[in-house]
Amino acid sequence: MPQLNELYREIILEHYRKPCGREPLDKVDYHAEGTNPLCGDEVKIGLQIKNNKIEKVYTEGHGCSISIASGSILADILRGKTLEEAKKISEYLKCTMQWKNNNFCDDVGDLRALEGVKKFPVRIKCALLPWTTFEEALMGHDRIEIS
Repeated sequence: MPQLNELYREIILEHYRKPCGREPLDKVDYHAEGTNPLCGDEVKIGLQIKNNKIEKVYTEGHGCSISIASGSILADILRGKTLEEAKKISEYLKCTMQWKNNNFCDDVGDLRALEGVKKFPVRIKCALLPWTTFEEALMGHDRIEIS
C-alpha cells in the first residue's frame, strides 16, 4: 500500500506542476468561479459543449496543491464525456470523500489519486472545490463559496 500512496502523491504533484485545462476557450457554454474563504483556494471552470459532450474544459486556480491538482484532473477526465457521465464522475468523488460505497463509476483515471485526501478531513474541501464549482456551472450559478 505504501507504493500505491507514493504513486498517488506523484500523480497529484504532476497535476499541480503541469495542470491540464489551462488553455482559454473560444466559446464558453457553462462557467463558474468558486472560492473557499477558509483557506483561500480559488477556481474558475469553463466548459465548451458540442453534441451534449464536453468538448473542452478550462480550469484556472490559485491555492494548495490538492485544489490545483483536482481541477487539473477534472479537466483531463471530463473532456469527451457527456454531461450525465460527468455528473456521475463528480458524484463518485463526493461519495469517496464521505467514505460511501462508490462502485457506480469505472472510468475515473487519475481521480483515484485524490482518494487519499479523505484521510485528512480538513483537505476534503480543497479536493471538492473544482468539482462543486463544475456542478454549480451546470446549474447556471456563476459564483459559489464553500466553507
